[in-house]
Amino acid sequence: MLYNNVIKSKIFHTIRSTIGPLFLLAASPSFAMILWYTCVALDGSFHQFWEVCCKDGFFATLYGLWKPYVFGTKTAWQIIGIFAAFQLAFMKWMPGKIFYGPLTPKGNTPVYKANGVVSFFATLTLFYLSAYPLQLFSPTIIYDHFGGLIGALNIFSLFFCLFLYFKGRFAPSSTDSGTSGNCIFDYYWGTELYPRIFGWDVKMFTNCRFGMMGWAVIILSFAAKQHSLYGLSNSMLIAVALQMIYIFKFFCWETGYLRSLDIMYDRAGFYICWGCLVWVPSVYTSPALYLVNHPNQLGTVVATAIFVCGALAIFINYQADRQRQKLRMTSGNCKIWGRKPHYTLANFVTETGEKKESLLLLSGWWGISRHFHYIPELLGALFWTLPALFDNFLPFFYFVFLSILLFDRAVRDDSRCAQKYGVDWEKHCEKVRYKIIPFIY
Repeated sequence: MLYNNVIKSKIFHTIRSTIGPLFLLAASPSFAMILWYTCVALDGSFHQFWEVCCKDGFFATLYGLWKPYVFGTKTAWQIIGIFAAFQLAFMKWMPGKIFYGPLTPKGNTPVYKANGVVSFFATLTLFYLSAYPLQLFSPTIIYDHFGGLIGALNIFSLFFCLFLYFKGRFAPSSTDSGTSGNCIFDYYWGTELYPRIFGWDVKMFTNCRFGMMGWAVIILSFAAKQHSLYGLSNSMLIAVALQMIYIFKFFCWETGYLRSLDIMYDRAGFYICWGCLVWVPSVYTSPALYLVNHPNQLGTVVATAIFVCGALAIFINYQADRQRQKLRMTSGNCKIWGRKPHYTLANFVTETGEKKESLLLLSGWWGISRHFHYIPELLGALFWTLPALFDNFLPFFYFVFLSILLFDRAVRDDSRCAQKYGVDWEKHCEKVRYKIIPFIY
């Protein structure tokens, strides 16, 4: 029995550290391209893509997709370069207060500048002024060059992640770095927790200022494309409005995100950096991309109901994140839902031997389940996808992917907390029994 358990453990470790990362490294870039092609050329039908593959062969089809765009296009590189330059400038020179991230396992404290909201509005204003009054480019430019953008972003991100791999090994920004001995896993996961290049925080740039900010600009370009082809439908209006509310909410809460477990534990490698530079622009925007050529006009009652429910879900998601942030910023001296909050005082020891403590909220939304905030986040994504209706599965891929991602993240977060807090985490779980869905899971 012990021998079998050892074998199973080794197999699981191999899958998690080598086979799984290799599969994602190979499959993810191609799927991003397939998603775009299926949307714009095959009416958003995976069935039609399957028929093309049966006729021409899968690898021949894939070769045909990648051949014109594998190195991007000149216009795509210009768009990326200009957008990245503005975001880097905003990060450094837009006004904002200095704030500090959580203490790292090696005793370091990351430093950021909180100017996400002002950068968000500056980005949207610049896009509008450049596309309309100044007419420097068409507002549909991103849609018109999206294939080239995916190719350029992919090739750049693959080499950028390789650069980060070697930087973490030979020139790390802090002591929160190292390798596992498995170069495949290290490239996928990263070798450095908080890399900085010329003073710019890499994860803040890739995750927040390129991935999330790019999401907003991309869907505006998609809406402009539909408007130029068919007129703007209320389905596109609802989908884009809900996503813009969600993205605005993100930047209002950016300081909280930079204190989340994702940022605290996930290193800067393919998983995070390629994901935010390529996967977010190509997959997270796919419901709006699908709607470009599917201008559904919804009834007033249905449209209103979808928008109100979606906005409410996003607000609840923000409120839940804000409650946790408020507790920790005030050291528990605050009110949650009009009452003094209950919390678990969880003790832990850093890798340098320092004894620290965290406050784990038991009141408000966090008293319902340990990861309740994932429910309204999923509902928000569902409501901005529903306007695409149900003719094809493609616009719902993002929702399915997000569901898998968040449920897996809940498991990983619980495992990390159990390892970090030990007995205190067990006590916390006794008080908040459910992981995500009350009375079910």
